[in-house]
Amino acid sequence: MNRTLTSYIYPAVEAASVAAECTAWEAPGEPVSFATALRNRFTPRSPGDAWGAPWGTTWLSIRADVPVEWRGRRTELIVELGFNDEMEGFQVEGIAYAESGEAVKALNPQSRWLPVEVGALDVAYIVEAASNPVLLPKVQDELVFAPTPLGDPATAGLRPQYVLGNSRLALVDEGARALIHDLEVLSELARSLPAESARRWEILVALEASLNVLDVHDVGATSRAARQALVAVLDQPAVGSAHILNAIGHAHIDSAWLWPLRETRRKVARTVANVLQLMDEDPDLLYAMSSAQQFAWLEEDHPDLFRRLSARFAEGRFLPVGGMWVESDVNMPSGESLVRQLVTGTRYFEEKFGDVAKVGWLPDSFGYSAALPQILKLAGYHRFITQKISWNTTNKFPHHTFWWEGIDGSRVLTHFPSADMYNSNVTVADVAHAASNFADKGWVNRSVLPFGFGDGGGGPTREMMERAARMRDLEGSARVEVSSPVKFFDQVEQEFADPQVWLGEMYLEFHRGIYTSQARTKCGNRRVEQLFREAELWATQARVRADQDYPFHALERLWQEVLVLQFHDVLPGTSIAWVHNEAEQTYARVESELVSIVESSLVALSGPGPGASIANASPFARSGVSGHSISTPVVRDGAVSAHSSDGLVILDNGVVRVAIAEDGTVVELTDLQRSRRVISNGDRGNLLRIYRDVPTKWDAWDIDAGYRATGLDVDSVVSARIEERGSRCAFVVDRAFGSSTASQEIVVTAGSAQVDFTTRVDWHERDRLLKVEFPLALSTERWAAETQFGHTYRTTHTNTSWDTAKFEACAHRWVHVGEPGYGVAVINDRTYGHSVRRVGSRDSGGIRTSVELSLVRGPRYPDPKADQGAHTFRYAVHVGADIEDAVRAGYEFTDSAREVSGGTPVPALAEFRGRGVVIDTVKMADDRSGDFIVRAYESLGARQEVQFSVSVDADAVYDVDLLENRICADLDLTQSLTFSPFQIRTFRVELSDAERNFEGG
Repeated sequence: MNRTLTSYIYPAVEAASVAAECTAWEAPGEPVSFATALRNRFTPRSPGDAWGAPWGTTWLSIRADVPVEWRGRRTELIVELGFNDEMEGFQVEGIAYAESGEAVKALNPQSRWLPVEVGALDVAYIVEAASNPVLLPKVQDELVFAPTPLGDPATAGLRPQYVLGNSRLALVDEGARALIHDLEVLSELARSLPAESARRWEILVALEASLNVLDVHDVGATSRAARQALVAVLDQPAVGSAHILNAIGHAHIDSAWLWPLRETRRKVARTVANVLQLMDEDPDLLYAMSSAQQFAWLEEDHPDLFRRLSARFAEGRFLPVGGMWVESDVNMPSGESLVRQLVTGTRYFEEKFGDVAKVGWLPDSFGYSAALPQILKLAGYHRFITQKISWNTTNKFPHHTFWWEGIDGSRVLTHFPSADMYNSNVTVADVAHAASNFADKGWVNRSVLPFGFGDGGGGPTREMMERAARMRDLEGSARVEVSSPVKFFDQVEQEFADPQVWLGEMYLEFHRGIYTSQARTKCGNRRVEQLFREAELWATQARVRADQDYPFHALERLWQEVLVLQFHDVLPGTSIAWVHNEAEQTYARVESELVSIVESSLVALSGPGPGASIANASPFARSGVSGHSISTPVVRDGAVSAHSSDGLVILDNGVVRVAIAEDGTVVELTDLQRSRRVISNGDRGNLLRIYRDVPTKWDAWDIDAGYRATGLDVDSVVSARIEERGSRCAFVVDRAFGSSTASQEIVVTAGSAQVDFTTRVDWHERDRLLKVEFPLALSTERWAAETQFGHTYRTTHTNTSWDTAKFEACAHRWVHVGEPGYGVAVINDRTYGHSVRRVGSRDSGGIRTSVELSLVRGPRYPDPKADQGAHTFRYAVHVGADIEDAVRAGYEFTDSAREVSGGTPVPALAEFRGRGVVIDTVKMADDRSGDFIVRAYESLGARQEVQFSVSVDADAVYDVDLLENRICADLDLTQSLTFSPFQIRTFRVELSDAERNFEGG
């Protein structure tokens, strides 16, 4: 069968061909427009010509005359750009324009053809060809994660990447093409069935009969008879209990990964052009596309394609899904960032398409925060599709359709495609695996099958649609129905009365290095998230109290830029150098603009008068200054002493005592108020340890479990000194190790129960992981990690394989470990990767809890220079802390307290009296009405009764959803409000008409 297909039937599809004429112009530098390209001189090119420097663009003019005898028959222009047969979306790509400038269709290894109008006398296309280098090659079907200079234009060189092939005009034998699809589907189906299956033998007999009537030397004349021999087996309907696959066309397009953002814009256009061309030919195709940013790019770059897309949307065939601005990472972004992902994306979809069905769509993010269900629901998304958990390397996730319950109790109906992929080719093997693998048999009998080339784009092909059509109702196969995600969920809700519940985070047992790789990208993200909170807070205060215009347009633009950088291959640190270099530049520019907004707002608020005040952006009081307010600080009483004793340096402020050994590690940390040693004899805190870090495959993505056996202490000292800084004392130690250096400051401040650490690393290691460790004198079975709008618990032990797999996990600003009545919080300003585990004490055999922060790595793929250079990490140990202390300390550690000249105090716009409820965001309402928004959450995991008040005259206050639409009657602020555990509530404060008569900036 394979030989017959390969040697005779495949070639017969091109019944005849004539060579096409090709001329070309190579664009210097970055891509140019169609009009710009045509103003240049195109020169002849021939098959065998090398072309295309890495990341270059070459414009090709391809023309051919249609032979007279072909006119009225199906012809196609075949364009050979030098494709490999695999890696669609990871190599050369092109998009073809009509001579009028209209984008028609894209070119990739599995779609090399361009349409020719029936009856045309000639054909001409202008092709924009992108010579993107192959950065993830395959050798014997295995991906090769080899360091390469090609991911950075500064090191990629100019060597041509591709060789032109024989572009030609082909006369198409549609009978031969249809026979191929019949034979492929049936032969694959036969192989998938048991050897003793009667259906298998029925198919094999029919295949033999088909090949017997086929003349391999005259396929065109005999393909009809060969197909007729297969009609009976193709017409046999599937059994009544056959699994149903709701297949939906899709092309997961990474907004940046092994290509820069500018190339993604072109990938989106290519993919959409392909989809629209296929929709013109096949009325059954439905296509789902996520990421509002990608729609916005298309609208800006290719308004012609966007108009055609919009027309197909109106028909119900082109389906926006997901609601996020991009398919974000959902572990590391802050709660407000996830809110803005959904709000910004949803508002775009509503503006462009009206009422779009709200199905969450996030197939490829690297694990899923337990806070996400509530955030999805508050944005109007009650259904969610994802897939990545099928990549688990330890435990198989037990469900495919289930209720996912978040930390607050919110549930979203969630589905994992049982095909274990989001880029299916609709092969028999994919369909069979989806049916056999489905975990919820007996309760429901359908799953989703997203199909189309993806990651690098491309989308569905006509071959995929042909296979889907043959498996629509075919005995021996699951049924394949091309339908929408909404229809799938509607059917599931009718059929599945009581799905199982998964509570808490969906932890990906894979890709654990993403919480550490590309530390500067992560630092930039954390910094601008804090500055957004601060800028919106003070800009809102300035609008309400000083009548200063609110910078709506600037903030919207800056948010959109940062939301793109939270894409699940950018913030996790798994993109090429080009992407991360641009990210660092973007973060620096966004930071500068946000600081300007903060400073101009504070100038408007500060008022006249001598002296200095503090603008406290934290929601908690600090130095006597209430949260979110401006006033004169209270000087903290107390002093700090520093002295040497028995070879140790002692820092003591009467609240904590720190003893530091000659090697610069903390050998004693004592909570003096509770007479409690936090680090016991024989243990060392603030211990830097370096580990060999050579993952089996996915360098920047993975930390493999065996790394821990390779650890070496970094405790050599180059120099050490005590520095007294007014109300603070510091011990500074300088270290050298490998090719790197580190300088550490250990700081104790008067009156504080917190010891602060700053570690500056000049990092020049590769295939290494640097951690800092604190073995705490606490025995506990679990630890708390801050997540969006709350915290989640994980175990410190390895009782089960599920516990063992979480040896590296995500936390935001703090982790907390504690025994009944006593706890310790470890705070950070930019670190996400943590390991918290039970360990035996070195001296007494007692149990300790080791809190370890992953600081920096040195992966070599896909960026061979990842993380090289200078980094600054700040972290702290807060003794005697409960969860409430940890929450407060986390905000204090990251939210600025700025000195402001002038003597006018400014109270907070809104506040809660009572425990546990934290105001995270204060901003003006998006509709520019003059109302302002207060977003708060319950932070302790307990039910709270609190009093809410505002410090300005308000006509009304009421709850709204994340899109700021009213969801309840006006609140009576004389009555207490109830927050359930980890509940997020958003309040809209309506001011008087006079207050809202303005135009925002």
